[in-house]
Amino acid sequence: MKSNGERNLEAAHHDAAGPRMGHPIMGRGCGAFAFVCAILLASVAAAPCAHATDDPADPIEGINRSVFAFNDALDSYLLEPVAKGWDFMLPDPVLRSVDNVFSNARYPIDLVNMLLQGELRESGVATGRFVLNTTLGMAGMFDIAATAGLEKHHEDFGQSLGVWGAGANPFLMLPFLGPSNPRDGAGTLADSLLTVWPYFVDTYITWGVGTVYVVNRRAMVLDEVAAAKESSLDYYSFVRNAYHQHRRAEIADSPESSEDNEEDLYYFDDLDFDDSEESLGGHDVGGGVASY
Repeated sequence: MKSNGERNLEAAHHDAAGPRMGHPIMGRGCGAFAFVCAILLASVAAAPCAHATDDPADPIEGINRSVFAFNDALDSYLLEPVAKGWDFMLPDPVLRSVDNVFSNARYPIDLVNMLLQGELRESGVATGRFVLNTTLGMAGMFDIAATAGLEKHHEDFGQSLGVWGAGANPFLMLPFLGPSNPRDGAGTLADSLLTVWPYFVDTYITWGVGTVYVVNRRAMVLDEVAAAKESSLDYYSFVRNAYHQHRRAEIADSPESSEDNEEDLYYFDDLDFDDSEESLGGHDVGGGVASY
């Protein structure tokens, strides 16, 4: 079980990033192949820039802070009010079931990246989870696999690049999407090609489903995000360092990285509220929208 502080910190990530599930951004065939090649080249080029460091390099902090302020305003005046209405209408079990469906749908992303990282056992577990939850769990609404001892574990292409040695820096704050870096940005684009279902539905359905995903995720962490903002002196620094630490833990497959918060907007589970300033290397902590 996570402590209240861990839940608050993890949830605050959800406030300032942007929907992370991803959907196809290019057509099939040669265009998609060329796109993936470009991603790989960009990632390799970025690799020498920064291997693992204690703190993320932030050479364009002024620009990043401006983008962060935009994301935070978008969340405060649009996403959060809608999420409050969603939360008012739907009970918590329904919110969790909706979230489970999206988690189950990202199986192709998990499987490919587990294989790329040589995680054969984990790929088998992911396959077992997908089969059980899609059938007995009613298209993933219920996490039947967890009761059978098959625990949730997600991977993404940004992690795969990190395992292969690609560096993380410099830190980037992306409009709508939130905290990232060249490696994870390339990974998000690559993972979008593995999100299969949007290839078979109309664009307006894809956007509608994506909206439900973002609003539902935000509704699940309303209280935690509010608490994280209230406890922060420099929310931007808080988010930046928390994201960096969480991604580093995920790449190392550290037990500190949560099993299900890869879809949260900001990953704060590796930090503790009571020791936030120490965890951030002396930075004051306060400021933050949603990753899809």
